[in-house]
Amino acid sequence: MKPKVLIIIGDASETLDTMYPFYRLIEAGFQPVVAAPEVHRYQMVLHEVKPGWTITKEWEGYTLQSDIAFRDINPDEYLGIFFSGGRAPEYIREDEELLRVTRSFFSARKPIMSVCHGVEIPARAGCVEGRRMATVAKCKFDLEVCGGIFVNEPCVIDDNLVSGRTFHDNGYFVGPWIKLLEKAASEQAASEHGEAIVT
Repeated sequence: MKPKVLIIIGDASETLDTMYPFYRLIEAGFQPVVAAPEVHRYQMVLHEVKPGWTITKEWEGYTLQSDIAFRDINPDEYLGIFFSGGRAPEYIREDEELLRVTRSFFSARKPIMSVCHGVEIPARAGCVEGRRMATVAKCKFDLEVCGGIFVNEPCVIDDNLVSGRTFHDNGYFVGPWIKLLEKAASEQAASEHGEAIVT
């Protein structure tokens, strides 16, 4: 059975933020499980700052079916979690069940990844204090006001937490997160078979 990894979305999740990690998980032998407020199809969006613009322009992207509602998640069943970007985090960060799940993953030190506005969820959950993270510049305040440390780099690794600024950084930060998941999967398998874990 393939290890399961959560992908957190809602309406207006960014398409490239979401789909690149989704397919990379499959490629690496994991089962991505899309989690959202409810189980139904969600409308994703495309975000780009056009030449001459000072704000982000938004278009309709693909749709994505969720597999599970936040309230039904048992964190023990999942190896890791990914907080996608876009506008979705602005409203799903107030979901108490999502905050419960988020705190559980941070407490258990499982492999966690966040991109762009995804930082708003662990920040709201009170999980970023003292943690170094990359995020889009407009979310620097959200991170820092909750005690996090903003790092303007394409990939930031802080122990079990991997983050990037936007989907433009996908090629830099998704790979290191996959490696953390592979290490966690190997350790889990060894533990289940009663083998000694070599670090």
